[in-house]
Amino acid sequence: MARLPRYVIPGQPQHIIQRGNNRQTIFAAEADYQFFRDALVEASLKHGLAIHAYVWMTNHIHLLATPEFDDSISKVFQSVGRKYVQYFNYAYKRSGTLWEGRYRATVVDSERYLLTLMRYIEMNPVRADMVAHPRAYPWSSYRFNALGEAGKNADWLTPHAEYERLGRDAAERQGAYRQLFRAAVSQDDLKAIRESTHKGWALGSERFREEIERLTQRRASSKGVGRPRKERGA
Repeated sequence: MARLPRYVIPGQPQHIIQRGNNRQTIFAAEADYQFFRDALVEASLKHGLAIHAYVWMTNHIHLLATPEFDDSISKVFQSVGRKYVQYFNYAYKRSGTLWEGRYRATVVDSERYLLTLMRYIEMNPVRADMVAHPRAYPWSSYRFNALGEAGKNADWLTPHAEYERLGRDAAERQGAYRQLFRAAVSQDDLKAIRESTHKGWALGSERFREEIERLTQRRASSKGVGRPRKERGA
């Protein structure tokens, strides 16, 4: 089946996933994460991609980011993908592809799903039984969004307007954000996030999907009947 073209809507956040080929390891050492981070930050600043949340697992990555231009996401992933594959192949004396084809991305209804999606992304290491709490995982945006931690792993992030509405100042926003993690992401939201990202549908309310269809002239949701099949993993 031919893949649907991606949505291109500058100013609207997108959930982006890139996996290793056959789910192979893409980060094997601390230096790998650092190189990827530096390449991503450089490309994002150059091509206009504001990153709000992220997690880098051993064999895949998640980003929640807002493109400034039509080609912001594609240019960032072309640049980072090329640089990182060259680095990884040289470092580990290998050749060939590293990524599982093209990245997956879906446009996100910020009012309904942005904060939920941030929790979904940052809870990945907990769902994978790698850590007991997201603050224990170093390669995600949790420490920035929930604890205000700065440094190379965080100070390039851009808080989204929905996050900033959580409080009048940084401490109040961080406290409110931590409170969100007291409840798990619901099963319905987990299904909606996974279905939309894996199939390329818009993630949002019916009105939001209709508006995306009007703007992009392509379907934004399944026209089939029935509930989405439960999937395992992130």
